[in-house]
Amino acid sequence: MVSDWFRFYAPRFLALTLLLGLIVRIILVFHPLTVVDWGFAEWVKIFGLGLVNDIAFTAIALVPAFLVYTLLTRDKYRQPYGYILWGLLLVLTLYVLLCNDITDEYGGPLPRIVNALLTVFLICATVKLFIPAVRDTWRRIAIYVVMMVYACCAVTIAFSEVVFWSEFGVRFNFIAVDYLVYTNEVIGNIMESYPMVPMILAMLLIAGAVCAVMVRGCSLREAGVGSWRQWAVNLAVLALATFAGGNWLHWGYRHLQSENMYATQLQENGCWDFLEAFTSNELDYRQFYAMLPESEATALQRELCHQDDKGVQTVSGLPAPRRKNIVLITVESLSADFLTRYGGPGITPNLDTLLEKSLVFDHLFATGNRTVRGLEAVTLCIPPSSGESLVKRPDCTGFFSTGDVLRSEGYTTAFLYGGDSYFDNMGTFFSGCGFDIVDKKTYDKEAIVFSNIWGTSDEDSYREALQRFDAADGPFFAHIMTISNHRPYTYPEGRITYDGNPMSRRAAVKYTDYAIGAFLAEAAKRPWFDETVFVILADHCASSAGKTSLPLECYHIPALIYAPGFIEPQYIGKTCSQIDLMPTLFNLLSFSYESRFYGQDILSDEYKERAFMATYQDLGYYADGVLTILSPVRKVRQFAVTRHDGWQYDEEPLEGSAETQLREAQAYYQSANLAYARR
Repeated sequence: MVSDWFRFYAPRFLALTLLLGLIVRIILVFHPLTVVDWGFAEWVKIFGLGLVNDIAFTAIALVPAFLVYTLLTRDKYRQPYGYILWGLLLVLTLYVLLCNDITDEYGGPLPRIVNALLTVFLICATVKLFIPAVRDTWRRIAIYVVMMVYACCAVTIAFSEVVFWSEFGVRFNFIAVDYLVYTNEVIGNIMESYPMVPMILAMLLIAGAVCAVMVRGCSLREAGVGSWRQWAVNLAVLALATFAGGNWLHWGYRHLQSENMYATQLQENGCWDFLEAFTSNELDYRQFYAMLPESEATALQRELCHQDDKGVQTVSGLPAPRRKNIVLITVESLSADFLTRYGGPGITPNLDTLLEKSLVFDHLFATGNRTVRGLEAVTLCIPPSSGESLVKRPDCTGFFSTGDVLRSEGYTTAFLYGGDSYFDNMGTFFSGCGFDIVDKKTYDKEAIVFSNIWGTSDEDSYREALQRFDAADGPFFAHIMTISNHRPYTYPEGRITYDGNPMSRRAAVKYTDYAIGAFLAEAAKRPWFDETVFVILADHCASSAGKTSLPLECYHIPALIYAPGFIEPQYIGKTCSQIDLMPTLFNLLSFSYESRFYGQDILSDEYKERAFMATYQDLGYYADGVLTILSPVRKVRQFAVTRHDGWQYDEEPLEGSAETQLREAQAYYQSANLAYARR
């Protein structure tokens, strides 16, 4: 008897997931964190709709297994197909092993991983093609492995859902997505918090037992055999089931929710919740963070931001503003400690020299540890949001931005990026804020001197910028986002000399510094140079790992404003944030405008020193020597901060509570996050 997919594998996998889903729901219903306060209709939804949701997700989850199953058919070994496929795999493997390909360009361990996988696939294909006797055994082993993987995943996810609920009182959400981003920190925390070795062994034993039960009494000798018509019908049925399952989950999650939050969470499917969180990119601030009464938070935020009862700050400059051209360079992953002034290794001679000629903000901190956080900060001038940056969210257009202020003063505004602006939703965000998008697709292809998987070199972006500035008619604002200081750390040859690995972070920093120096040297030859202000800062640091979730030295970035003959060089020692840089520049240019920014003029006597910084979960507020961290499950931590050795910071748990700093942190973050939620 042929072991058919729809008669054997799918029903057993479905039965396993439904059983585990039922067990998880029962455990969560009786969990101490669950407040059972709902009626009969909610009970029906929890277990009735919960069953339907699990079926719908299983239809989607089984697609990879079905594809593997179809590849196990003997038909592919028939002449001449088997030899053709084997030949193609041989050519691909030899090309990757012997030639420079995209994986070599990216660098790191990726080339070795790809080489090893292709070599293993080629060896396996060779053995199965030329030794037909091993095919049946090989096929059975492959099927058992797939089943074991699925069983392990199902058991692990069920266990993880219970642990996650114990921590946060909800199904998987963006915090679980966050765990994938901070792998090292999360794994370390889990290893310290739970007896992982016995737990992993227990899950493997359970998964093995489940797998053994699933295959008992079933013959696998002819598994994978079938005509192309059978596979076409099976594939069509699976595609229809997947389409129906996805649409049901997408619709049902929005229209069949219960009024009770716990009941809604229990009827949902945890894995689908994870996918939803991955695409929505946000955490519900009201649900997860400690809050002030809304009227109190709004009043305090407006007081801190010098805003009226409509949330507007009136900024008054001179009657005749100085409409100088503005070039904002956001440098990829440039920690302050790469520069010599902040303890660097001497690989940034151009920036080191530039500091001496600029207005420098010695204690400026990035709002996050991803590029989109930096772009959000310098464009919207607001504290970071919980979850993902606003740049990457679906509703990321129509904000009050620096572009609004600049265009009201007669500027053209453009965002220049050497990669594809589609990445990280940058194109949608900036175009929605009124910026012209200039990315690799619009560059002069013949003029590009170097590009890698990430995009063109910094030199190419600066060359494109110079050409556009030369042709500009009237004051211009250009935001240039660099790329070269990013893995794979490759750049044009012959630009720098570096004693060490040329594909390293430090070598890339040295090239980035070289490109900035070359750009400014070329700009100085242009007639528009004397009427231009250059703003240079990092988007974030090279690393965010530290002893605490928000180590201050891992958010310390260089920031300067360079305008010879216009802005006097000096070092500013105030603690400040990325969100303050553009409002400070606007005041230097004497702009008058109605501001909704949270960012303030750093040079003003009324400026209150503070900085904002965030991961996806933790929202930090550093002021008056106290770091306040707001975290999910309404958790609040405060640390006394002391600086030592120039630019290092110690964070010790605060004895007692700094109520003023806590209220300020809550007012800033609560008002900013709820304002977005009400859009």
